[in-house]
Amino acid sequence: MTGTIDGTGHDERLRRWRMVLGGGEADGTGCSLTGTDAAMDGALTALYGGGARKPGESGTGRDRSAGLGASAPSVARWLGDIRTYFPSSVVQVMQRDAIDRLGLSTLLLEPEMLEAVEADVHLVGTLLSLNKVMPETTKETARAVVRKVVDDLEKRLATRTRATLTGALDRSARISRPRHRDIDWDRTIRANLKNYLPEYRTVVPERLIGYGRAAQSVKKDVVLCIDQSGSMAASVVYASVFGAVLASMRSIATRLVVFDTAVVDLTDQLDDPVDVLFGTQLGGGTDINRALAYCQSQITRPADTVVVLISDLYEGGIRDEMLKRVAAMKASGVQFVALLALSDEGAPAYDREHAAALAALGAPAFACTPDLFPEVMAAAIEKRPLPVPDAAAAPRNP
Repeated sequence: MTGTIDGTGHDERLRRWRMVLGGGEADGTGCSLTGTDAAMDGALTALYGGGARKPGESGTGRDRSAGLGASAPSVARWLGDIRTYFPSSVVQVMQRDAIDRLGLSTLLLEPEMLEAVEADVHLVGTLLSLNKVMPETTKETARAVVRKVVDDLEKRLATRTRATLTGALDRSARISRPRHRDIDWDRTIRANLKNYLPEYRTVVPERLIGYGRAAQSVKKDVVLCIDQSGSMAASVVYASVFGAVLASMRSIATRLVVFDTAVVDLTDQLDDPVDVLFGTQLGGGTDINRALAYCQSQITRPADTVVVLISDLYEGGIRDEMLKRVAAMKASGVQFVALLALSDEGAPAYDREHAAALAALGAPAFACTPDLFPEVMAAAIEKRPLPVPDAAAAPRNP
């Protein structure tokens, strides 16, 4: 039995199965698609099919075929189609799949293609990896795409980051004679429990503990040390945005260092994260030891310094020297944070042996989402345990 699915009643179940199975004799539904459903199926077929349908052919679904080809006009039309039929989150996934499955990276070097895509963090990572081979006619459009993503991220992340870290800086500036509004009552009560008067059911606070308001002077030094190997693309984007946010806070002196087998200090570009991103070069090897050696040489106030290493820990340099540097920094009073990733991409691949070695030094390595990052930095500034997500934590030292 064959027929047409109208998308209503019990046909909705058949419609969904038909969209999943892709048509043909083996799909078992015996039905065909019409109208918008047929167009949606055609867009899916062009990307996920396995035959040889030509670009631009209508998608009845009888033969799932990869039909994008290497033609910018047909890809641009396809990008327009998927933005018409699917929500933004699905569009971004399909774009990434198209780049990975069909080798469309080179087409992103054309301005008209960039204007058609749905911009997101992963697209920015792809553009950065193509930066060195990008023609001059495309660079202006590429910067505009990157600028849009960066601006959106800053709007989402900046306010909460500044508020969280300002509070942490205030609390870290403990004083012994605080004003009433600056008294830390929890610490004050714990410090004066010996002065409890049972007959009055109260504690006599002989010693007040509080925190002063952060002044305009620098309170903490933060060093962001970012692995720019190809697998860290999303982390590089988020770290650059956070670096710019931190640099905008007068009470934090921020340094941003990127590395592969070489080390590049991009601190002087932190006023514009887009400049930072275009100063990176995704891909290549990894020498964490060399990067940490440079960061270590820049530390002048170890007790007031937080070093954040963002890397999957696949070390191409000298492993033992890397671990010795981490141990030396921690012994000097530096707060050392190791993030396997700074992104929303889920559990990353990482070097478990190196992660376990860092954990043995008291520096557990874990993946961190952008939303968690302000809390991680606040904990490091206040020198309290880091909020390590159980599901993302690397092996810890027992």
